[in-house]
Amino acid sequence: MVRMRFFILPLILLAACVLHGCRTGPDGESDEDSQTWRTTDYPEIRVDLQQIRERGKLIAITSYSSTSYFLYRGKPMGYEYELLKNLSEYLGLDLEIKIARNMNKIIDMLLRGEGDIISYGMAVTRERREKMAFTKYHTKTHQVLVQRKPAEWRNMRRHEIEESLIRDPLELIGKTVHVRRDSAYYGRLKNLMEEIGGDIHIQTVKGNLETEELIQMVANGEIDYTVADYNIAAINATYYENIDIDTGISFNQRIAWALRTTSPELLGEINAWIEKMRKESDYYVIYNRYFKNDKAFRRRIRSEYFSGSGSRISKYDELLKEKAEELSWDWRLLASLIYQESRFDPEVESWAGAVGLMQIMPITAEHLGVDGIEDPAENIDAGVRFLKELQRTFEDIPDPEEKIKFILASYNVGPGHIEDARRLAEKYGNKGDVWTGEVELWIRKKSQSKYYNDEVVQYGYCRGIETYRYVREVMERYHQYRLFIS
Repeated sequence: MVRMRFFILPLILLAACVLHGCRTGPDGESDEDSQTWRTTDYPEIRVDLQQIRERGKLIAITSYSSTSYFLYRGKPMGYEYELLKNLSEYLGLDLEIKIARNMNKIIDMLLRGEGDIISYGMAVTRERREKMAFTKYHTKTHQVLVQRKPAEWRNMRRHEIEESLIRDPLELIGKTVHVRRDSAYYGRLKNLMEEIGGDIHIQTVKGNLETEELIQMVANGEIDYTVADYNIAAINATYYENIDIDTGISFNQRIAWALRTTSPELLGEINAWIEKMRKESDYYVIYNRYFKNDKAFRRRIRSEYFSGSGSRISKYDELLKEKAEELSWDWRLLASLIYQESRFDPEVESWAGAVGLMQIMPITAEHLGVDGIEDPAENIDAGVRFLKELQRTFEDIPDPEEKIKFILASYNVGPGHIEDARRLAEKYGNKGDVWTGEVELWIRKKSQSKYYNDEVVQYGYCRGIETYRYVREVMERYHQYRLFIS
């Protein structure tokens, strides 16, 4: 059980601290890295749910971490990411992720209009509420001191370990604690100094250091103390066994997402979604996946396929880089296609008999003159040969990115159905050489008898919604691969 031991002075002193500001010990704050949102006058940005629906996508600002948003074995994952995907489906919108590479600038990004929502675990504070609107909280947590156990802790008795650790915040007087300037931890430490009547040396760090990185620095002996939300500290403590997180320094705080105050309709819809989610098991399954499943957490952290510590998508990366050159493709695009087809499992076989990493049909392998498609290298070779044929099929598409989308669609459902959709698009006044917003609409209509019986259609019925989603998912994953993997 977590012990929360902190000394509290009369409430009038705490109120005075909030209203008039708190004295702090020396800190290492850099002016160039400090947050400007407190004093900046931002232009009023009126982008609410109606404008977002017209745009067709929700733009969410978040950050990389082992719980919020990351890549693992080729799959984008994370607590915030999964919730955002659920939210975007609820709203009927596409999702675009923007990364805050400097956490001291994340609020600035929102208030400047770079996104619609900050989807990151932010504590709701009075100061932040003066500038932003917060959703209903999605979890509650409290702040804890992260400190290192003694070097020989495994050979020590419990009481000996306890005696070497800070258990009373009074013992923080004169100690140096490293936190980001714009984190809620910084404000809490300032308030704590007033409560204990002494200086804590708050050493601020650059905004590109995540809380998890600071925890790692404590574990590695690079710094002595930092502060973290308990849920983040607890999951990291399962990996860094030499850290202690049992000293609480705050009451419970609400963790929520933030929006501009000029987005009341979006706020209302998100709050309705949160209320709905709280009644469903999926909400708790997602939370437990990232904050309770310590075995999965340790497995990810140790993996070279985890984007927080590695730079690989799959064990086939080198082969993909080589074969992608034959297509003049970014290898990460080929990787995204293969993930869509097989999740990088070379032994998977579809109900229709498609085999291997690129789900090659035996008849296609025979057409291409490729034997042994069960072998990963042969399977990828066959897939790349087929993609080359599709490249020639769509040589008339002028825009390179649109051409790739036609190729992906054809890889999924065959070029005949795509040519049908092109003819339908042209017949009904759309552009036959543009996939996005044009031909992609008509491949979906090929499941309707009015259109698959149209005189320009040669290949009949097609469940086009699957192809529509296929292209979108491959391209979305490709853009995420580009964010994570160089």
